Amino acid sequence: MAKDRTALYLQDAHPLQEGIELARYAEAQGFEAVWQAESRLVRDAIVPMAAFAAHTTTLKVASGVINNWTRNIGLLAATFLTLDDLAPDRIICGIGAWWDPLASKVGIERRKPLLAMRETITVLRRLLNMENVTFHGEFHHVDGIQLDVVHGRTTPRNVPIYIGATGMKMMELAGEIADGVCLNYLVHPKYNAEAMDALERGAKRAGRSLDDIDRPQLVICSVDHDRKKALDAARKMMTQYLGQQPHLMKASGVSQELLDEIHQVLTWPATEEEIEKAMHLVPDDVVQMCTASGSPAEVKAKVREYIDHGATCPILYPLGDPRLMIDIFADGYGA
Repeated sequence: MAKDRTALYLQDAHPLQEGIELARYAEAQGFEAVWQAESRLVRDAIVPMAAFAAHTTTLKVASGVINNWTRNIGLLAATFLTLDDLAPDRIICGIGAWWDPLASKVGIERRKPLLAMRETITVLRRLLNMENVTFHGEFHHVDGIQLDVVHGRTTPRNVPIYIGATGMKMMELAGEIADGVCLNYLVHPKYNAEAMDALERGAKRAGRSLDDIDRPQLVICSVDHDRKKALDAARKMMTQYLGQQPHLMKASGVSQELLDEIHQVLTWPATEEEIEKAMHLVPDDVVQMCTASGSPAEVKAKVREYIDHGATCPILYPLGDPRLMIDIFADGYGA
């Protein structure tokens, strides 16, 4: 019987040195990958990825996810070539369409996100295949460029490309052109059914099947032997999302009544005090609807729900003690 696949997700909650230790600990406990976030203007993904790659030997190291707007396509290819030099065949390029208002605030207009992503992946893949590339699209214009390796491996690089997709059109594109998809967190497992349909539609366009596309999924995991402590940690994050991204929460099955009640307490941006006040309005079942939270048995059961709904590997985002979470999932998530 195949071993359960499990991965670790890191954002900026831990000092980098601790992140390195957590990556090494996850590797020792049988995790297959570490995914490094790059979302807010806080921590880029590439520096931590290099650190994790340099301190591990078998762990895959993935960007979870960078965006396709801020790095020139030549630099993007050279960056992932360099990471692959550091850890051959262990690097994954997770890439997403980014989000507003952050993009517009740094001067980027995210127009035609599907075409922009298609062009980025087309050119990036050809460059990592060590081809000489000329491409004139709407977003990328390159003329006879190639990765100019003089010292080192000149062979094509095995760097799988995964799209971080939430909307169904981007999901279809992932099914058509990507090696995998990084499914989002804070969604109900039932969301995955729609996502699988979209991936399959895209895959069919390329003469592939759903099985040809890897489907790891970010899962918020708040686990503690003290169940209330675990639920309260997730409740806080859930409350922030209920305030900031009600469309996402409504799509996951949260009632309009609860959203309205929370918006009477939260302003934008919400203060710490308001979040603390609104938290008490969010019941346990809503917290557990879109996160793996509670006792070890409860979090494993929730992860199995996502797997049963099409995900291939949980990418666990620890809210509590990360080592405890790694220990609990060291033997997988079977019942």
